[in-house]
Amino acid sequence: MPDVPATRTYVQLLAPSELIPAPEPAHAPRLSRVRPISAAGYRVLYRAVGGDWNWYERLAWGDAQLEAQLARPEVHVWVLGDPRDPDGYFELEQQADGAVEVVYFGLVARAMGRGLGAWMLTRAAQEGWALHPTRVWLHTCTLDSPRALPNYLARGFRPYRIEHYTAHLPGTDAPAGA
Repeated sequence: MPDVPATRTYVQLLAPSELIPAPEPAHAPRLSRVRPISAAGYRVLYRAVGGDWNWYERLAWGDAQLEAQLARPEVHVWVLGDPRDPDGYFELEQQADGAVEVVYFGLVARAMGRGLGAWMLTRAAQEGWALHPTRVWLHTCTLDSPRALPNYLARGFRPYRIEHYTAHLPGTDAPAGA
């Protein structure tokens, strides 16, 4: 696949009061923290959610590297629905600077369009703030779902940095970094 121009947008909440919550949809699947989570279990989530959006970085990690990352006390994985057949997930990471990053966030295709993304993002931000950070932040790019950035903005996240870059997708010789 050829190189693809992309734009990465960084967004953040600087206070819990900036969050614009979305209501829980009727018949929402259960959202639960999964700890511990095996490398194999995590890859199920990662592939199910990120398969359509060029997520591949963590697939290159060996089991030992991935399990070490997931075992860190600063890493929090939350799954929407059944972890073996998820509707979505998010991963939070407490960072040394006091921030909490929403490292990964997304739904599978069958869960889109039902209000689950807005509600799950609300919950991700709430769980992030429950860790008492200085801010909650994430980044998205134009290779992600076109619904991603509008959802983040609708929940009160505000852009603070934009980068333009060339993504080198799988099959080329350099990582996308998305």
